[in-house]
Amino acid sequence: MRVAIPKEVTADEARVAITPDSVARLVKKGWAVSVQAGAGAGSQITDSEYEAAGAEVEPEAAPLWRAADLVVKVRPPTDAEVELVRKGLAIVSLLYPLVNVGLVRALADRDATVIAADMVPRTTLAQMMDVLSSQATIAGYRAVLLAAATLPRMFPLLMTAAGTITPSKVLILGAGVAGLQAIATARRLGAVVEAFDVRKAAKEQVESLGARFIEVPSTEDAQGAGGYATEVSDAYRQKQSALLLQSLSRCDVCITTALIPGRPAPKLVTAEQVQAMRRGSVLVDLAAEQGGNCALTRPGQRYVTDNGVIIVGELNLPSQVAVHASQMYSRNMEKLILHISKAGALSLDAADEIVKAMLICHGGSVVHAQVAAVAPAQTKKELAA
Repeated sequence: MRVAIPKEVTADEARVAITPDSVARLVKKGWAVSVQAGAGAGSQITDSEYEAAGAEVEPEAAPLWRAADLVVKVRPPTDAEVELVRKGLAIVSLLYPLVNVGLVRALADRDATVIAADMVPRTTLAQMMDVLSSQATIAGYRAVLLAAATLPRMFPLLMTAAGTITPSKVLILGAGVAGLQAIATARRLGAVVEAFDVRKAAKEQVESLGARFIEVPSTEDAQGAGGYATEVSDAYRQKQSALLLQSLSRCDVCITTALIPGRPAPKLVTAEQVQAMRRGSVLVDLAAEQGGNCALTRPGQRYVTDNGVIIVGELNLPSQVAVHASQMYSRNMEKLILHISKAGALSLDAADEIVKAMLICHGGSVVHAQVAAVAPAQTKKELAA
């Protein structure tokens, strides 16, 4: 069977789904591999490197899709790419199916087998396939570098002949994978760091990295399935808001990372709280693509508020570190492909917990129960039945 890696067509996407080192290992396992010319350019990978690893380089996208049994991508298929999908084709990519329901339905209508890379379960076996964690690690790192480059002061404590420079104060909201990496990076740069998370289990992780944990005086714990955060009560939010107002008023940098799967990003920072921040301080919103954790975030933009706070709503931070982001994504995809195949052919076991969690469409229908529940309409095949 043939796995194809098309060039990403989404604007500002520099990553590639499979890198040459993974290609070589897949070829040894019996897969034929095709790569669209220029697919790796944004990650500094040449076509000749793919050919040396055993892949065939295809100049155009359409023949690549037509000849493939499995297409592996980073970003969700675009409308133009959906038109290239033939019956029985398998696709693996980031999909966000709980919000991209129209795309899910379009792919089901074309009888595609669709596996959502972002629906990987939080289990020990699936850790090697967890693209959310690998890409969040890069996003957390990159967010701190953006903040440090934007802030009109330095991060570390410096004692010089010209006097002592006090360290910057950094506040991290959300202590998941991205938040913890942001804490570690800010600490390495010499900042004083404090962090907040609605999950009580995060306290130990935050403190192990040398940051102070901001704890809301409440028995409520928003630890959800798979380690993800869930929504909290209004009473908890009021206490949280008061504590965050104090921290925001004294910080130089705030990095927000909170996400709830299948829902818009929770609003953690209000417009009033931004007004309390110091002139020249920086807020980097890692949740900008899902609407933002800050009420004033403008997704895809960087701007200065009336009171002088710099809000950074840049999107797709992993793509800004494309070499390592592609390398990590590729290793995740390689492990996933080998898990769902035997002897170079796709082999989906509906009883397998990883397949069950990630398989969205198959045989012309939406087979994932949670996604099917939010779908607004039936597929053509279901209507005809």
